[in-house]
Amino acid sequence: MEVVRNKQVQTNVKTKSASPWSIAKRKFLKNKLAMISLIFLLIVSFASILAPYITTHDITRVDFLKITLEPSSENWLGTDSNGRDVFTRLLHGGRTSLLIGISCMLLITIIGTIVGAIAGYFGGIIDNMLMRFTDFVLLFPFIPFVIVINTILIGKVSGVWTLISVISFLSWGGVARIVRSKILSEKENEYVLAAVSSGCSPSKVIIKHILPNVSSTIIVQATLILAIMIVIESGLSFIGFGVTADIPTWGNMLSEARQSDVLRDKIWMWMPPAGMITFTILAINFIGEGLKDALNPKSYR
Repeated sequence: MEVVRNKQVQTNVKTKSASPWSIAKRKFLKNKLAMISLIFLLIVSFASILAPYITTHDITRVDFLKITLEPSSENWLGTDSNGRDVFTRLLHGGRTSLLIGISCMLLITIIGTIVGAIAGYFGGIIDNMLMRFTDFVLLFPFIPFVIVINTILIGKVSGVWTLISVISFLSWGGVARIVRSKILSEKENEYVLAAVSSGCSPSKVIIKHILPNVSSTIIVQATLILAIMIVIESGLSFIGFGVTADIPTWGNMLSEARQSDVLRDKIWMWMPPAGMITFTILAINFIGEGLKDALNPKSYR
């Protein structure tokens, strides 16, 4: 009995001495759904990156002799209304859709974190000014602005980076508000007051002391934003106001489904991109939920 009791005490000591990040890592690795989703997302990402080496079909060449062919050994997922290989465009479309999603997620997270941290830490007039500007951004009409900017800049700037810039500029407000609220609660803690009293500059206090303690919230928000950005890109491309049609994305491929005969009789043209969008978004959401549970010390799921 004493041996068993000693082993239990040693186990409890190890658990208590482990850092929060190592505990979160252990909890995340035990979440089977999150790990399966992470593996799926990595496979999709690597397949998209290695698309030129996986398939050799031309993604832009129009072949009128191969229009809307059913899946075969030569064209695994058939061809579209322009005779282009659907499987090839699916992989290359994943590169573009993931590039837009990840780039927007990074920009939104960085801008929102900077604005929210400055507003929450300094307060007063700075907080009021930044939050009023944030309110203006949140109230700005999203789709009309995207349409106008794309119309103005079409042919002058790459459509992908134009879309990334517009989406990012109009979407960081929510992150800024969340980070601000976290900073407001954290800056009253003793470790922040000790850092200030020891002569640390505001930037050092924010970067080295406060942000590491709110990073778990930022990470979870970033994963959710990634899924939202992929949905936004797909929706805008589907209605014709996203990336130009000559650049393959999952949204552009899905626009084929607007034709009734394709939707009814030629499911190989729109089902693959629809499936990739659905499963990718589900995987990202499951990863986000896994991170949320892992980083929450009160969660035992």
